[in-house]
Amino acid sequence: MDLEIIYRDERLVAINKPHGLLVHRSPIAADASEFAVQLLRKQLGQMVYPVHRLDRKTGGVLLFTFDPEMNRLVQRLFMDRKVEKTYWAIVRGHTPSSGTIDYTLADEKGTAQEAVTHYKTLEYFELSVPFGKHSTSRYSLVEVKPETGRMHQIRKHFAHIFHPIIGDRPHGCNKQNKLFLERWGMNTMMLHALELRFENPVSGHMLRISAEPQSEFKRVFSMFMTENVAK
Repeated sequence: MDLEIIYRDERLVAINKPHGLLVHRSPIAADASEFAVQLLRKQLGQMVYPVHRLDRKTGGVLLFTFDPEMNRLVQRLFMDRKVEKTYWAIVRGHTPSSGTIDYTLADEKGTAQEAVTHYKTLEYFELSVPFGKHSTSRYSLVEVKPETGRMHQIRKHFAHIFHPIIGDRPHGCNKQNKLFLERWGMNTMMLHALELRFENPVSGHMLRISAEPQSEFKRVFSMFMTENVAK
């Protein structure tokens, strides 16, 4: 499988990671046989080093460097919150027009970590599909800008405000996930890493690296637009 390369220069390369692809080997995902790091190294015929992570079920912009020194410099930008990250997510319910989720999250060791996520609603959907006690089903497309970068931060934060991301397990709504699987054949998480913006630490040039949503994200969005009764 060839990965879609969306940016490349002498020291950086970025791909549009498909949903379901792990960034690198993990003991908690023994079922996986393909990984972004190994696939990209084979495709380019040289070493690459991942700068950051995306969840296995998240698609979109994934950044690598060609050398360890550049990797260290760009990782420092992420740590210092000098990288602007933008995501799109489709969530359950109608979210407020905009908001900030400031809710502490625990890391793998249980240590509390500050976590802040900003968002704004881009589109509201209401489908004539009964769900539970309701005669219709409501959803929102949100633009998300996480200020911090905690594990599963966006997923946990939207679950915290009772607007879980569609297709998210274990943080989402199992009944909604079942509805999407049975009615529309969809079992992908509707979270897309749309864009990274940062200053190249060597050249000083501002970089803006964007990725088109994957085909399944586009399919669900198109279906929502077609069936939307909240226009």
